[in-house]
Amino acid sequence: MTERKDKVATIRRLNDEFRKTFVGGRIFLTRGILGLSLELRREIIRTVQSYAEWEPGNDHHDFGAVQIQGQKFFWKIDCNDLTLTYPSPDASDPKQTRRVLTIMTASEN
Repeated sequence: MTERKDKVATIRRLNDEFRKTFVGGRIFLTRGILGLSLELRREIIRTVQSYAEWEPGNDHHDFGAVQIQGQKFFWKIDCNDLTLTYPSPDASDPKQTRRVLTIMTASEN
């Protein structure tokens, strides 16, 4: 059980580091996000990077929802293999994992 807890803690740390810095993976903004003003996009990105409102059960810190200017936005981190084709064989190992953060409007979910 300790090994699993250690892996979860490592995945959470790696996801948090990536979300806060955007280093170590790829960022995708959906068409809905790209259609917003530059100022609103910047605010959404800053809010995602500083996100700290974790729901119970979100052990990996891989999803969140934010409300900005009366609009709801979602973000999600996926842990893929290095080719971005399949899920990572071990999301706790950065040598086997490419993280992808997608930010979208709630209507695009």
